[in-house]
Amino acid sequence: MPAVRVSKHRHSTSTGIDFIAESALGQVYYRIFKPKWYPEEQDGFELPEQYRRSEKKEQQSQQQATDDADSETRTLVNEDTPDRENSNSEKKKEKDAEKGKSKDEKEKDPNVVDWYSEDDPANPMNWSLFKKNCVTAQLCLLTFSIYIGSAIYSPGYESLNQDFGVSSVVATLGLTLFVLGYGIGPLFLSAPSEIPQIGRNPPYMITLFLFVILQIPSALVNNFAGLMVLRFLAGFIGSPVLATGGASIGDMFTLKTRPYAIGIWGLSAVQGPVLGPLLGGFAIQAKNWRWFAWILLMLDGACFLVLLWTMPETSSTNILTRRAQRLRKLTGNDKLRSQGEIDGDGMKLKDLAYTSLVAPFILSFTEPTLFACNLYIGLVYSILYVWIESFQLVFVQMHGFNLGENGLAFMGLFVGALLAYVGFCFYNRYVIIPKIRKNGGSLSPEDRLPPAMVGALFMPPALLWFGWTSDPSIHWISPILASMFFAPGIFLLFNAILNYLQDAYPAKQASVLAGNDFFRSSMASGFPLFAPFLFKRLGGLGGVAWGSTLLAGLTLIFVPIPYVLHRYGKQIRHRSKNARHDI
Repeated sequence: MPAVRVSKHRHSTSTGIDFIAESALGQVYYRIFKPKWYPEEQDGFELPEQYRRSEKKEQQSQQQATDDADSETRTLVNEDTPDRENSNSEKKKEKDAEKGKSKDEKEKDPNVVDWYSEDDPANPMNWSLFKKNCVTAQLCLLTFSIYIGSAIYSPGYESLNQDFGVSSVVATLGLTLFVLGYGIGPLFLSAPSEIPQIGRNPPYMITLFLFVILQIPSALVNNFAGLMVLRFLAGFIGSPVLATGGASIGDMFTLKTRPYAIGIWGLSAVQGPVLGPLLGGFAIQAKNWRWFAWILLMLDGACFLVLLWTMPETSSTNILTRRAQRLRKLTGNDKLRSQGEIDGDGMKLKDLAYTSLVAPFILSFTEPTLFACNLYIGLVYSILYVWIESFQLVFVQMHGFNLGENGLAFMGLFVGALLAYVGFCFYNRYVIIPKIRKNGGSLSPEDRLPPAMVGALFMPPALLWFGWTSDPSIHWISPILASMFFAPGIFLLFNAILNYLQDAYPAKQASVLAGNDFFRSSMASGFPLFAPFLFKRLGGLGGVAWGSTLLAGLTLIFVPIPYVLHRYGKQIRHRSKNARHDI
């Protein structure tokens, strides 16, 4: 092993290059030019004690093997002497001593590369609050930049009709195919982020780059069928962050603080479809439908350039795998490996395919809790996209708004979601955190559900209010206020249920979240297609009254779900072989 000296600043990286070193671009630079960025590569690095023990243990194992061989030889030579009985007695004592070792002693393998200490700065859980907030902001920007791609297209229906001669219903396919794409995409594209050698950053950056490139042909295409194919591909390619963004946040935040970060990330997911019509409306009104793609090209292109060199890797398994590689190079001990590498040895391609493509469906349809939650979230997202369609009917056709002004009408949803987030933070601060402290650091998953119980009550009255005050004889501010009242329902349900599912199924998180994403996106992709027929056939005051009443009735049917899970969720979990039973 190369000689190592004691470093005054052990196991710390230079804060000036911290973000860049762990970013996607930084890792490319590191592999090409081999800069000494990590503590294992610094002069004076002190090899941690456990890895020095590993080397000693290897030497002792080799010596023991030699001694055993010599002992066996002596035994064969003197097999008729009384010493044989003594030798067998000693071996029996050694076996008994080995059996008497505790489970923890057996499991502590010095060849397994782990964090150097509890406060190891390389561990994302130990990052500074500033760094965690910066990374969360980057994930929110990425999520918003992809999610906005769905509804930003919707103001272009009339322009598409002029260019391609398609009806508004047919033009809606561009919205539904995009949403369907980002529902299916995570089943195929999210799994690589769980592979220790890959991590989370490469899937994010590669798919974001491809998403940006797809906007160029989307803006230049001259046939409607080609545009629809590109819309589906864009949704499919851009989908990984929509499913694994929550996992990236979970890499950094503890049980107490995770809801704050998940809440702001969920807010960015909701605001994408909400602000899409605002950005797209003014641009398409001034130019044509092609400008939805040019806006996405500029927005996501800027996002890509920023994240490429500033967003660090958050996957602890990937960070430790790369650390193991550096330690193997430093010590020459090829047995030093991370736990992720060890676990990955037994995983085959079919296992990964099962986890990504099969398990989400099996869990969704065999676990009553998952089925109910996925169905409810799917309905909520479906209604959100129906509203995207109904706003044009209410505010453009009924109240005479232009496309840009119609986009401003969505600000009611924006403001309502912001207010809901503030309330969500207060609940976490004054209810959840005290419960975690009282329970010694643990929390029952069902304690995550009260915000969903509140959010469920917002939706039916908000839909009725919107539908029955949309007539031109009533001031346009009334339906906007109704949408502001609806937003807390979306936000609180989304965040409370996602937190609940992650806590209830910790061992199956990847499959559970992928199934939830597929459910809500698949349902939401179909609803806009029949929204015009729904409102036209049912009619009523303002053209949307009875259609909104039907949607309110649907949400009313689902209101008991969070209440039932809050009351009986523990018993249901304990009967499941996939959910946690320890609390």
